[in-house]
Amino acid sequence: MSGMAATAPFGPLDFQLVLLRRMADHQPDLVDDARRELGVSLAQMREANRRWQAIVRSPRARGALTRYRSVLGTPESVEHRRIGDLECDALLWPVPLWPDLRFEVLAAKNGAVWNEWLVRAPGAAGPELRTTADLRPWLCTVDEVARAFAPARPLEGSAPTRWRLAFTPPGEGERIAEFTWGLLQRLI
Repeated sequence: MSGMAATAPFGPLDFQLVLLRRMADHQPDLVDDARRELGVSLAQMREANRRWQAIVRSPRARGALTRYRSVLGTPESVEHRRIGDLECDALLWPVPLWPDLRFEVLAAKNGAVWNEWLVRAPGAAGPELRTTADLRPWLCTVDEVARAFAPARPLEGSAPTRWRLAFTPPGEGERIAEFTWGLLQRLI
């Protein structure tokens, strides 16, 4: 498969495999299905993750924003945002495995990356979330769950690419939603 040889540039397919690799901890069956859809073996997914880690940890590593531009190409869109007193740019890239989602990077003017995760694509209809039964793996993003079950309280995740939200659905006790790269993985 092109894009997976050690000398080939690391590209969007490889990056999707990196996203999947971290999601495999919670949703191995969904990851296996997605990997097969992409025509990629487990060994190829592991190799893409190994290469990504080498890129990130290299002593010659570029800044995160430069790295994403290099791997994913020109963003589909760039939007200036104000979040409280902070100003940043939101860069969005398509993710073919999830056509209704975009990989979003929030970056300061100096190029420092504040956040990187999957979000709903502009104009794409998100799921209707009314009860915890609606919270199925890979269906919704952090922001969608936080809005649907406000007030939600962010909690520390178990890894840099993981987020958790605590919320209390109507008629239930507190629940915790766990996300990887911004996409719901499980409810505990």
